[in-house]
Amino acid sequence: MSDTDTEKDKKGTEGEVGRDRTDPADARELGAAGSQLSTAPREERYESVGGGPTLGIIGWARWFWRQLTSMRVALILLFLLSLGAIPGSLIPQTSVDELKVQDFKDRHETLTPIYDKLQLFDVYSSVWFSAIYILLFISLIGCIVPRTWQFVGQLRGRPPGAPKRLTRLPAYTTWRTTAEPEDARTAALAILKKRRFRAHTVGDAVAAEKGYLREAGNLIFHISLIVMLLAFAAGQLYKSEGGKLVVEGDGFANTLTQYDDFRSGSLFDTNDLAPFSFRLDKFVGTYERNGPQLGTPRTYQANIHYTDGAEGEERKSVIKVNKPLEVDGSKVYLIGHGYAPVVTVRDGRDEVVFNGAVPLLPIDSNVSSTGAIKVMDGYRDKNGKKEQLGFAAFFVPTYGGGEGGANKMFSRFPALDFPVLNVGAYHGSLGVDAGMPQNVYQLDTRKMKAFKDAKGDVLKKTLLPGDKLTLPDGAGSITFEKDVKEWATFQISHQPGDAWALAGAVGAIGGLAGSLFIQRRRVWVRAVRGADGVTVVEMAGLGRSESAKLPEELAELAHTLHSEAPSAPAAARETDEAEGAEK
Repeated sequence: MSDTDTEKDKKGTEGEVGRDRTDPADARELGAAGSQLSTAPREERYESVGGGPTLGIIGWARWFWRQLTSMRVALILLFLLSLGAIPGSLIPQTSVDELKVQDFKDRHETLTPIYDKLQLFDVYSSVWFSAIYILLFISLIGCIVPRTWQFVGQLRGRPPGAPKRLTRLPAYTTWRTTAEPEDARTAALAILKKRRFRAHTVGDAVAAEKGYLREAGNLIFHISLIVMLLAFAAGQLYKSEGGKLVVEGDGFANTLTQYDDFRSGSLFDTNDLAPFSFRLDKFVGTYERNGPQLGTPRTYQANIHYTDGAEGEERKSVIKVNKPLEVDGSKVYLIGHGYAPVVTVRDGRDEVVFNGAVPLLPIDSNVSSTGAIKVMDGYRDKNGKKEQLGFAAFFVPTYGGGEGGANKMFSRFPALDFPVLNVGAYHGSLGVDAGMPQNVYQLDTRKMKAFKDAKGDVLKKTLLPGDKLTLPDGAGSITFEKDVKEWATFQISHQPGDAWALAGAVGAIGGLAGSLFIQRRRVWVRAVRGADGVTVVEMAGLGRSESAKLPEELAELAHTLHSEAPSAPAAARETDEAEGAEK
């Protein structure tokens, strides 16, 4: 941006045009030919009289603006933005998972007050992160706007005329030719245009310039950064993201009440949720059965039917890991899988009070699962009094041994080779009527009593498919049916800025490549008749920065032009010495 580019331009106009870059006479002789080869603003110098400062309010404001729109400040702000994102990745964020944040606070009572004051649980919406973000945005805008207008002016203009003394330029060659001056200039103009130089004739010389894409790449890079910042802001403000667990045979409609958890940006309107729905037909999971990768998933996909719109046609699709379903700007990701044993609970009169698949939460790589079976309505004890039942459940898809639940049972493979369900029975109040949110995978036994076995312990039993646990005193029973369904968890995301962020990233890479590898340079070809009547051809080049490519390119151009305007016979020796020479 401004400071660094200005320094480069100063070197280009002072250091490259002569052997002594401190000689002001060289710069005066070059005139417009040695003007800036970029759109970077020149550094303003403020002089003082009598040792006192001359900057007023406007002067200080301009100085501050120059600093804010300089490369060094932009890099510092970009570094601070990256640095500020680190705690957002390491510390749980309220906008992502409130439960993890609360768990972190419970485990770190000393750090919690400090983190709260520093807003480390809400990094991306904090005051300090927003300040860095906004300052970086202003810095980029303040740099790009004036440089864009200046670049447009350069494109509309023409290359400057040749300086009076071409010998002061870093790349230079000359020879005497039998061709007429006008013919030599015409040939030079045609050659330069063929090499995609912007060229025209000014007086007795041809002026040409090339490499405008360098500055275009620089501007594209900075504009792309702004696009990425805007995309990030839009993504945070208008995003929506939620999760849903779906058992085989069940479905999901994209409405707020259907989500298990839901998060959105501050400007998101729930009425903007895309109208679509899907049904999980079957989850397909296969696993490696031999070798060191035993149990590693090989097939992991959800076969679904989905409908786009309220009255859309139903279609089949498959959702795999990292291959989401895309519907109306929303993406449905497959993020998890587990088992849901089908159980039937009966009361003392043998009437069914609960029947269905109960999703259980995996706790290891072999899908050993834990959870709770809750009967909230419809159950009455032997005296006819309304009561609630609860069963602590532990499930293993391939029984590997043990008895008694999570502390002793284990699964030796994630597939349904030998399913076993262990349950422990309780009765009383589940606590769901208190109005407080409750974890569906945990059983709150504070207001419940355990059914007792003959030893006085909690009544538990390990069930095979088809087995039944009979509750004491005619309280009923629970049966593990010969059916185990699978479930999948999906993340439904709507990120409106993703496409723009990708476009910005691609543009930034392309623009950076252009600004690094394209060289802005000027070439002049002067052809005049000498005192002896023989035409003298001079060629010189000026680049923005020191580069070996400029003399090489000038040598190629001179060789091509020499074939059109060959050396005069009397000047053969001089031509041999001049070819490829630099002064």
